[in-house]
Amino acid sequence: MKNKKIKNYAFIDSQNLNLGVRSQGWKLDWKKFRQYLRNKYYVAHAFLFIGYKAGNEALYTRMQQIGYTVILKPTLELPDGKVKGNVDAELVLHTMIEYNNFKKAIIVSGDGDFYCLVEYLANKNKLLRVLAPNKHYSSLLHKYNNYIVRVDLLKESLRQK
Repeated sequence: MKNKKIKNYAFIDSQNLNLGVRSQGWKLDWKKFRQYLRNKYYVAHAFLFIGYKAGNEALYTRMQQIGYTVILKPTLELPDGKVKGNVDAELVLHTMIEYNNFKKAIIVSGDGDFYCLVEYLANKNKLLRVLAPNKHYSSLLHKYNNYIVRVDLLKESLRQK
């Protein structure tokens, strides 16, 4: 992986990553994370999938400024006041739309809903890594443990100061 011309893409389930690291008592520095992806895995494009919520425009703009391609999903406000914006379908769809544009993909999520995507990419030799937020990733992904990198183990270099 010495060639910086290699075009690897990352597909990031922002909610899964954010809540996964926060459950471990720390906050991810998104700028450091983007740099990590660029330096470690030669990620040319990092697609960040996030539910759209009015009032968060500054966040979306900031993410774009630090190098993410932000893909917004409309959200629903549930009767209990919680906001739902599951990005799984968008992440899978965009991975397949971009399939011919990348050498290898990095899926950033510990969600077992991505099992079929991980399996497909691995079978096609297009999967580089699965970055799981912590040790509590789906048991469905255990078959692909050789691809798993736990973000919580990178806490010291990726946390917000």
